[in-house]
Amino acid sequence: MAWSSGKDSAWALHKLQQNLEIDLVGLFCTINKESDRVVMHDVRVELLQKQAKSIGLPLEIIEIPYPCSNTEYDKIMEIFAEKAKNDNVEYFAFGDLFLKGVRNYREEKLKGTGIKPIFPIWGIPTDVLSREMIRSGLRTVITCINPKQTPSEFIGKEFDDDFLDSLPNNIDPCGENGEFHSFVFDGPMFKNKIEILIGDIVHRDDFLFVDILPKAPNE
Repeated sequence: MAWSSGKDSAWALHKLQQNLEIDLVGLFCTINKESDRVVMHDVRVELLQKQAKSIGLPLEIIEIPYPCSNTEYDKIMEIFAEKAKNDNVEYFAFGDLFLKGVRNYREEKLKGTGIKPIFPIWGIPTDVLSREMIRSGLRTVITCINPKQTPSEFIGKEFDDDFLDSLPNNIDPCGENGEFHSFVFDGPMFKNKIEILIGDIVHRDDFLFVDILPKAPNE
C-alpha cells in the first residue's frame, strides 16, 4: 500500500483489509530526506512508524532528496518497484480518487515492472466518501494547506462534519486537488489510537504546515 499518512491512503487500506482475497504485506512511504518527514504531509517519521505499528504491517521508508527532479524520483521508485517484485509483491495500491493524470502516471511507470497498480477507492464521489470516512470513525487532522486554495484557519483542524460544513464550495471535500493534506490518528484500519498534540504552524515553500507531535502517556 502506498502510504501517505493521510486519510485517502488510510481509507484505501481499510477497503483492502476487508477483502479476504488480498494479502496485505506492507506499506511504503516517501519521505523528504532533508527534513525526515513525509513528503507534502510533513509528518514526522516517528508518527509514521506509530501508524504502521497500529496497523500491524511493516513499513518501507523511501528517502527522496530535496530538491528532487522528476528523473531522480522516477529512478528511486523504479529501484523500489524492482525490489518489491523480487520480494514477490504483485500489486501496489494507491488512494487516488479522481485525478486521471495521476492514475495514468502510476500505470505508465509500473508498466513492465511486473507489478500492477490498483485503486480501491477510485471514482467514489468525494462528498459521499468524506462523510463515510467520518461516520466510520476515521479521525484525521489537517497538516498542510495550500493557502492559495484553502483559508489559513483550516490548518490544524480535525477533518470532521464541522470542517466539511465550513469548507468553501470551490474546495474538494477530500482535498484531492491539493487543497490540503492530513494525518490519520484513529480509525477502523488501526488497532490503537495514536495520541497527538498540535504544534507550531509554519509557512514554507508556499504552503502552511502544522507540526504534529506524539503525545506522551502522561501528557
